[in-house]
Parts: sequence; C-alpha cells; structure tokens
Amino acid sequence: MSLQDTPRAERLHIGLFGKRNSGKSSLVNALTGQEIALVSDVAGTTTDPVYKAMEIHGIGPCVFIDTAGFDDEGELGAMRVAKTRDALERTDIAIVVFGSGDPSMEFAWVADLKKRKTPVIPVINKIDILGDTTELQASIRAKVGRDALLVSALEKKGVEKIREAIIYHLPEDYDAIRITGNLVDDGDLVLLVMPQDIQAPKGRLILPQVQTLRELLDTKCIVMSTTTDKMDEALRAMSRPPKLIITDSQVFKTVYEKKPKESMLTSFSVLFAQYKGDLAFFAESAAVIESLTEKSKVLIAEACTHAPLHEDIGRVKLPRMLKKKVGEGLTIHHVSGVDFPTDLTGYDLIIQCGACMFNRKYVLSRVESAQKQGVPMSNYGVVLAYLSGILDKIVW
Repeated sequence: MSLQDTPRAERLHIGLFGKRNSGKSSLVNALTGQEIALVSDVAGTTTDPVYKAMEIHGIGPCVFIDTAGFDDEGELGAMRVAKTRDALERTDIAIVVFGSGDPSMEFAWVADLKKRKTPVIPVINKIDILGDTTELQASIRAKVGRDALLVSALEKKGVEKIREAIIYHLPEDYDAIRITGNLVDDGDLVLLVMPQDIQAPKGRLILPQVQTLRELLDTKCIVMSTTTDKMDEALRAMSRPPKLIITDSQVFKTVYEKKPKESMLTSFSVLFAQYKGDLAFFAESAAVIESLTEKSKVLIAEACTHAPLHEDIGRVKLPRMLKKKVGEGLTIHHVSGVDFPTDLTGYDLIIQCGACMFNRKYVLSRVESAQKQGVPMSNYGVVLAYLSGILDKIVW
C-alpha cells in the first residue's frame, strides 16, 4: 500500500443488514455508484460478508459491508447468519433494509444494534414494487424511533437521503482520534526506531509504522527513522534530542537505556492500544501478570492470520517471556483473525496484538466482552513494557 492509501481498518464501517433478496447488494451498488456487489433475484446470493473500501463525498474513506440475509435457512444458512452477526461487531453505522412481510426479524436485529450503541438507519427498499408502505412506516417509527427512508435502489430513488443520513450519524470523534494523541505538534522532532526483521520482510514496513509515519508527516513533525543497531548514530546526527521516540515494543528495554533523558518514549503497539482500544484497562490488566501461576491460562489474540514465523512475537517471544517469569507450566492459547471465544471465563489474562487490521469498534467490542466477564485484557506493547519494567516510564 502507499502512504496515500487509507487502510481498511481506519475507515468508517457501514453495514447493510436485512433479509435475503431485500436488495442490500443493490443498495451497495447504488450508494457507491459501482457494480461492486453481485445482484440476483435468487435469494441468498450473498454468502460471506463482502467488504468494499470506498471514498464517498461528504463521508470520506469508508467500508461498505454487504451481508448475507439474516433469515437464511439450513446448516449453511446458519453459518452465513453467524458471519452476518460477526459483522455487527465491526459496524460503525448500520443500514437495516426492510421489505415485504413480517418485520419482526428486522426489529430484533435493530434491538441488537441498539444494545451495541450502533446508529441505525432504517430503509424501506423496492418502493417501486412494494405498493402501500404506510403501515410498515408507522411500525418502524414506533419500534426504531425514527422514520424509514423510502428507497428504490433499482431506480436510484432516495439513495442520496441515505448518504445524508450516514453523514448525520457520523461518530462525534470521527476523524478526530490520532495515533499519537497530543504527544507531538508542528515542528517537533520525532525518532522512529523500526527493527526490520522477519515481521517486516525486505522492502516493506509493517502497517503501524506506515500509518504512524503518515500521521507524523501530516502533523508537520520532523521525522528521522532508524533501526535499533543505528540508534546511537541517529541520535548523534540530530541537532537536538527528539521530543518523542517511538519504537518497536520488542526492543523497549534497549531503546530506553539509550534514549536522552528529556525524550519521551512509547511504542507503535502502545499507541495503537490507545488508538484502537482502552489503554487504561490494558495497563491495569498487565499487573495481573504478577499473580499468574503455572496453573493459569493466557489467551493471545492476533489480528493477522499469517502462518507462525520464526521468533514471532505472539507465538514465540511473548510466550517465552511469560513462561520465564511465571513458569513453564503456564498454559497459553492462541487465536487469530476474527476467531475469538465467546466464553472468556477460562482465562486469567487476554493479550491482544496492536490490532492494526481491526477497526476501533471491533477492538472495543472485545474489550467490553472481557470486562463483562471479569477477565483482564492487555496488549502486546503494554505487556512487553511491563515485563521490561518500564511501563511507568513510557507515554501515551
């Protein structure tokens, strides 16, 4: 990807939900002005959720999620509905499409979305063929608390009203949350310490490095990048100590020992813990490590689904450090991608990666699930800082 690209995880996620053949895919095509979703009169054409990154005037970078009908049937249908329900966790704004027939199923999904505090835009599609929708409109007004938008995706009628509704429901902090928060400003000198190892193959930077660098450039900071072994030379080349040093969490201790006293220190993973999740909860949860025993169970959750690499941080380095502190008997389980247990009560600690591949809504849904079940949850960078004895010496 280029520095100009907006990663999918950073885009507003707009989910479309409804029964089979309600016209969700047609609406996606009408909203984007492109034939990006397969449209058919056959119910159940959409199977797994389809994610399409777009740039929409007035909204900016966004992702439309075209989901399978939540009335799908049979064994495969149940699996599709489960995938549709998973998409709820990522949805920042939901468009619920109503059609003909009993709307009780749509209302049940609206109730679920409201529990998740997800804004809902009710839409009655196919008005060109539905006939009188007065009764349905009244029912939606009573159950959802707002009028439904009347749309014909086929005839492109009412589509602009949906775009206006999305803009109206944009989160208050949309586009306001920064990776580096309030740590730096225009003209500040920043040093990035970026080890190029197996996690970042030759010729590539990992996504958090790219996103952080882009934001620093947009903030008009003066940025120098180096690898860990060249850090001393980089500091000598600077006319003044950097205001902030951002490093890979794996070399926290090394960088801390080399940094100027006046320079603040943090890591890409810690910044993303603040950017995507609940850093205060993550920091508080890290202290649980002191009470872990060889009978304890730890869950390490990775956003990426890559095959385990030699010296992989989640599969090798963190487990090694944890077992060195707690004991070789410590049980450590791993999940990757969207696989995440519903029941977390069997774990004494959850450690989430930096989650650069997930949007904030999805990470916070995991945090909420852990908090409701009383299970501590932390993050790679926070845990590594804690195990290095410098958690109280870094900034976020």
